Amino acid sequence: MRVLVTGGAGYIGSHVVRLLRDRGDDVTIVDDLETGDPGRVPGVDLISLRLDDTAAIDTLAATLAGHDAVIHFAARKRVDESVRRPAWYYQQNVGGMANLLLAMEAADVPALVFSSSAAVYGAAAGERLDESTPTVPINPYGRTKLIGEQMLDEARAATGLRAASLRYFNVAGAGRPELGDTAVLNLVPMVFEKLDQGLAPVIFGDDYPTPDGTCVRDYIHVTDLAEAHLAALDLVARADEPRHHVFNIGTGRGSSVREMVDMILEVSGIDIEPVVAPRRAGDPAAVVADPARARDELGWTARLTLRDIVESAWESHTRFANAANG
Repeated sequence: MRVLVTGGAGYIGSHVVRLLRDRGDDVTIVDDLETGDPGRVPGVDLISLRLDDTAAIDTLAATLAGHDAVIHFAARKRVDESVRRPAWYYQQNVGGMANLLLAMEAADVPALVFSSSAAVYGAAAGERLDESTPTVPINPYGRTKLIGEQMLDEARAATGLRAASLRYFNVAGAGRPELGDTAVLNLVPMVFEKLDQGLAPVIFGDDYPTPDGTCVRDYIHVTDLAEAHLAALDLVARADEPRHHVFNIGTGRGSSVREMVDMILEVSGIDIEPVVAPRRAGDPAAVVADPARARDELGWTARLTLRDIVESAWESHTRFANAANG
């Protein structure tokens, strides 16, 4: 299969590119390289291109000629930044999706897998959020992802597109040490940063209605997530009729923030007591996926554990730290 991967030099995208290459697919990457690193994907054709620029549509359409499908990761993904720069986020994420769909239409590429997010559920909370949970995003980032899904619905009706939107929960870990998450935006790398500085990890709130009082989240290993993309790709690439599938991609198992922090301290061998700070505004007590639809329709189930996530992330973090220190 010939597959174009937008944002394929990024953290999640590079994992998917490696798996595609491992099974023999022909892969091309389009990435603006603002956060991506071509060193993650050696030997793969990579075109540096900004999807939000309408001038890129013709180049993208020419690149797409002869491809069977697209996996679309390229987007901005910082919630706080989206609140500060909402118009820019719509330009980047919604405009980029529109340009990609125009190019796919021009090149007659019939299938797409979209990197969506559990942020489309907004403030919804619970132990088993399924795909019928109301989608009421509470920030511009989440709204751009929901609009992206709506655009795919409309493209399916208008052009016969076959698509799948994957709503990620909390992604962490590393499939290979060189592919770890280097951005300090999520819990695991945030704890690592504190430990590097000799500081105690911070837990925001320990008085939630959960077993240990700290927030519960659904942490999924990036390798499991990457495998879900290949399953979704095969579904839409081989489908006989237009359809837009939506899947939660999580484990269905909740782990508390304290459990995650304790696991990081155990794996790292660092003896330090976490500091408990007041709750952050807007943090729900528990957010856990119901992944039954992905299991039933994709034949996909997450395999890896919280320990697998932390051990792989720590190995990758140590590798990068040693390289930085010479």
